[in-house]
Amino acid sequence: MVMASKGDLTKARLAESMLELIQTNGYSGTGLNAVIEHAAAPKGSIYFHFPDGKEGLGIAAVELAARQFETLIAEAAVSAGSPAAAARAAIEALTAIVSESDFRLGCPVSVVTLEMGAESERLREACLAAFESWISPTAAFLEASGLAPAEARSLATVVVSTIEGAVIVARAMRSIRPLEAAADVVADLVEQRCQAAGGTR
Repeated sequence: MVMASKGDLTKARLAESMLELIQTNGYSGTGLNAVIEHAAAPKGSIYFHFPDGKEGLGIAAVELAARQFETLIAEAAVSAGSPAAAARAAIEALTAIVSESDFRLGCPVSVVTLEMGAESERLREACLAAFESWISPTAAFLEASGLAPAEARSLATVVVSTIEGAVIVARAMRSIRPLEAAADVVADLVEQRCQAAGGTR
């Protein structure tokens, strides 16, 4: 097993801190000094590990968020008995994260997209890659359950978009009801499409 170096650990800690602060304060509201303090990292470490500064650190945070949610999707797919159950399990896991944070945590990818999508092409591309990393495995799971590739891709896009919107509305309302409603609607839609395609229930 390869042990991470001290520098690698500091770099990872900076990205994790940036991710958490984006979730609570937004991208624009997150300063580099706050990241350094939150990560308990040495001054100057950001530009050592991220020579392009805040933009590079923001990209790393988006990539970290992408990997975390991709893992959540994969775990839901493995543990659930059907695509509908997997979708519900993924939304319920997100609901727990949002609720347990007292609605302070949401999706940092949507935050960065809304704030910086028109300002930074690199950040927009990082957000696009993040969404794609969630849509593609969802589409593959649906396709394996009997849907045609184009329909699976379309439905996966709707599922991810619905979840993203539900997280935003849940935080605004400070209520899990939007996420619970999204879980019901998404699960029903996925089940109907898979049944119509002759897939497994």
